[in-house]
Amino acid sequence: MNNYKTKTEYEHTLESAIAAVGAAIADISRVKILCALMDGRAWTATELSIVADISASTTSSHLSKLLSSGLISVISRGKYRYFRLASDDIAKVIENLMSFSTVHVSQAKITTPEHLRKARTCYNHLAGEIAVKIYQVLCQEEWITKDGTEITEFGDKRFKLMGLNFQAKHSRNICCPCLDWSERRFHLGGQIGSALLNHAQTQGWIKRHQGYREVTINEKGNKAFAQYFNITI
Repeated sequence: MNNYKTKTEYEHTLESAIAAVGAAIADISRVKILCALMDGRAWTATELSIVADISASTTSSHLSKLLSSGLISVISRGKYRYFRLASDDIAKVIENLMSFSTVHVSQAKITTPEHLRKARTCYNHLAGEIAVKIYQVLCQEEWITKDGTEITEFGDKRFKLMGLNFQAKHSRNICCPCLDWSERRFHLGGQIGSALLNHAQTQGWIKRHQGYREVTINEKGNKAFAQYFNITI
């Protein structure tokens, strides 16, 4: 029995997979759920039903659809089930869709809230105006390469002096440019981007708001970002 798929069968499978993903996001409630999960945390079905403003039974149906399409994953902890985006790649796709969607909305209707434009999370790293400024400094001061895909020897030392915990030989991208949908410029993604967000939170430089992507940078954070990146907030 031949287990190899013909080219036509492969193309049909690929097309079906793409169509399935398209169908999964072709609903405003499921889009709300995916956007909520972009804060990088794991949510319960109850929490997601609140943010999507739908009933528990309807939420369950939508979550099943998202799970079957591979867009989200579920983690069981005792009697609780927590849902999150399936991977970093899924988060990047959603972020790119946000960027693409704003281009096709009348400029008069684009009203990105100031608190989100200044600083927010993009899945597991920092985004917004502040993150874009940090990325520019990292490139200019050669902490990372110009294309944002590699960390330099100088950057490795500087990040470690800051106290960031990362593995340069980790299988995941050490760093990568991620298009910021409000600024239309790049901010830092990858392992370093995630480590920076975690470090900022651990050091008490920022405050994340449960259920929202908004990030508040406090006075301690202002001083730290000025010290390390020469950024005035």
